[in-house]
Amino acid sequence: MLDNLRTSLAAVFAYIGRGASKAIPNPTAWTALGLLLAALAAALFARGAPLEAGLALAGSGFLDIVDGAVARATGRTSQTGAFLDSTLDRVSEVLIYLGILVGGLASPPLVLVALSLSLLVSYARAKGDALGVSLAGVGIGERSERLVVLIVAALAGAAWLGVAVVLVLALVTFVQRAVRVTGALAKREAPA
Repeated sequence: MLDNLRTSLAAVFAYIGRGASKAIPNPTAWTALGLLLAALAAALFARGAPLEAGLALAGSGFLDIVDGAVARATGRTSQTGAFLDSTLDRVSEVLIYLGILVGGLASPPLVLVALSLSLLVSYARAKGDALGVSLAGVGIGERSERLVVLIVAALAGAAWLGVAVVLVLALVTFVQRAVRVTGALAKREAPA
């Protein structure tokens, strides 16, 4: 859902990318800064400080937009950068949920299932793309939506609720993606 908004804000992101590239022209450096803020958010969740964690997480999410904008503004988009960005996004997710778990802000089974489903959503997209089935924009709970839910819930002091909502969003999105990929592959493999 937020991917559609991202498209309509392309000019704004281009402006941000040009401005940010003047400070730090390397998009991977922005990716690393986003990971550091995610790690800070995880540490704050672990210390039982969800408000501060939510703010750090919002900063990390913003930097996740900046790194891609800088890459486009500087003409430094690459497969290496895309791989690093995607992989470090998964590391960030694991750290965030670990922080929530250590901080006792949600039950361990809830955290484990929400994290597992979030990772499965990302895996389904990567595998679908590898099989030639694009899943960009497919599903109600892509990473951006899940991140916004966690930020809002943390700022409201209800991290457990954010984790529960993420679990549902990730489950629905995983099913949506699995249906899309299997349907597309079945059509492709059907005898003529």
